[in-house]
Amino acid sequence: MMKDDSSTRRQAELPQKDYYKALHQAALTISSSLELDQVLQSVVTSITEAMQVKACGLRLLDAETGQLRLSAVNGLSGEYLAKGPVSVVNSPIDSEALGGSPVYIPDVRTDPRFQYKDAARQEGLVSVLCVPLEVHGNAIGVMRVYTDHLSDFVEDDIQFLSVLASLAALAIENARLYENIRSSYHGVMNAFWGSHVSL
Repeated sequence: MMKDDSSTRRQAELPQKDYYKALHQAALTISSSLELDQVLQSVVTSITEAMQVKACGLRLLDAETGQLRLSAVNGLSGEYLAKGPVSVVNSPIDSEALGGSPVYIPDVRTDPRFQYKDAARQEGLVSVLCVPLEVHGNAIGVMRVYTDHLSDFVEDDIQFLSVLASLAALAIENARLYENIRSSYHGVMNAFWGSHVSL
C-alpha cells in the first residue's frame, strides 16, 4: 500500500500535461503563418513542452534518396544530429511508422529497430514514440519524441502526437500548394509581360 501511495504522490507532484492548450496554440500558429520553417519549429517546441519529453524531431521523406531529412527539432544536440543520415531501409522504426502506424520503443539503447543505438546512448535518449506525417493517406515523413528515462506512452500521448503530426503535415501541404501557385503566377506574369513587351 505504501508503494502505491508514494507512486500516486509522485504522479500528483508532476506538472499536468496541457494538451488542449498546446493543440490550440499549434492550430493558431499554423493558421496564421505561411513561414513553414517557423511553423514546424513552433510545433516541435510545443510538443516537447506539452508532453514533457527531452526532445522532438520532424523528418520529411526524400523519395529520391529514401532518406528522412530533418525539418525541425527541439532538444537534441548538434553532435547527435550529425550522427549520420536516417535511411528508411536501415531504420525499421521509421519504415513501420511510414506504413501508417505509431511505433513505441521502450529503450532505444538496446532495441534493434533503432538505427543509431550508440549515439542515442551518448545523447541520453531512452524511450521513443514515432508517428507518421500523412497527407491524403500518404506518409510524407515522421514525428518523433524522445525521453531521457524509461517511459510508457498512453493513448492520450499517442493521439496528441498524431494530431500534431497531422497539423504539421497540413501546414507542409499548404506551404507546398502556396509555393506552386506562386510559381505558376510568376510564370504566367513573366510570359504575359515578356510577350507584351515584344509586341
